Amino acid sequence: MRSMSPDVNPSFQELFGHPAQVAVHAPGRVNLIGEHTDYNGGFVLPMAIPQQTHVELRRRDDRRVRAFSANKSQAGEILEFELGAEAAGKGWLDYVQGVTHVLQREGHTLSGVELRISSEVPLGSGLSSSASLDVGLLRALRAAFSLPLDDVQLALLGQRVEVDFVGAPVGVMDPMAASIAGLGVALFLDTRHMNFERVPLPPGVDVVIINSGVAHNHSAGDYRVRRAECERAAALLGVPQLRDLPEAELARTERLPDPLGRRTRHVVTENARVLATVEALRAGDLKRLGQLFYASHDSQRLDYEVSVPEIDLLVDLAREDSDVYGARLTGGGFGGSVVMLARDGTGTAVAQRISERYAARSGQRPAILLPQPTGA
Repeated sequence: MRSMSPDVNPSFQELFGHPAQVAVHAPGRVNLIGEHTDYNGGFVLPMAIPQQTHVELRRRDDRRVRAFSANKSQAGEILEFELGAEAAGKGWLDYVQGVTHVLQREGHTLSGVELRISSEVPLGSGLSSSASLDVGLLRALRAAFSLPLDDVQLALLGQRVEVDFVGAPVGVMDPMAASIAGLGVALFLDTRHMNFERVPLPPGVDVVIINSGVAHNHSAGDYRVRRAECERAAALLGVPQLRDLPEAELARTERLPDPLGRRTRHVVTENARVLATVEALRAGDLKRLGQLFYASHDSQRLDYEVSVPEIDLLVDLAREDSDVYGARLTGGGFGGSVVMLARDGTGTAVAQRISERYAARSGQRPAILLPQPTGA
């Protein structure tokens, strides 16, 4: 285990004494709408963002994996483990261990590797930094070992890394977005059947993403509780998943014990909002898109209870801004980021003034992720 100053950001050559053989990247994502629907078999609408996770790799002749993270919060030493001896509980290295563990369990043959990882996707931002890392690692190993895996298979393996090894009960949306989504194009995904379609964003709109500065953690308790509540509600309603409850039968949720009725109402109405958003995108109906964004946020705040005061403040500031069509919490909640739709050409100014007002009123240090600041 080699330690170094956290202020040093060595290259792959400096770390390992030779150049990398493979260099790949995978994006973070913003979910335009469709929150907490993926693990209920429903619909989602994510989009890739410019921020990427970068993975450099070189094969070794033994079974040793040596990995270095250039992220400031993680940097400082090369961490190591042996293939076949992966054991959870080692922080960020668990994602590397999870990837090699899942691949080997699927029958893929690996040797040891050296890895350098760096990422522009902020941790705990609701922009899927972990799925971006999973997919980046899987892409690097696919390239290095000529693994016969397509992009959808990579995404499914990435989900299993999170669920089976890291212990975060996430749905399939995040790795699918990191694996197959694009910039400026919404990925309309049916998470049950894995059917997907790329829907272009209409002209006349800027996507704005502001990180609240309040970090979240999908492997923590609240996210697990929401998923368990959904499973309990589906069992009481006699449906396989909440996706299977028609919106016309929402009255049935009134007989569920609180908060299960409200959790169900969010999932059912959010699925409907995804479908309505796809129609509005195709029609270029920006006013309707904004209404759907605000309705989604209100549902997350009141029925699903995954928002926090800082996120609500960002959305309230967006409501007060005449250049904003709509805004909502994006990601799993309990912190993270807000996504907004602004008038064409106003995104940078909107992000700046809302961030300034938010910082003054919350005491938090927000970060503008999109539009990317000059020089980013």
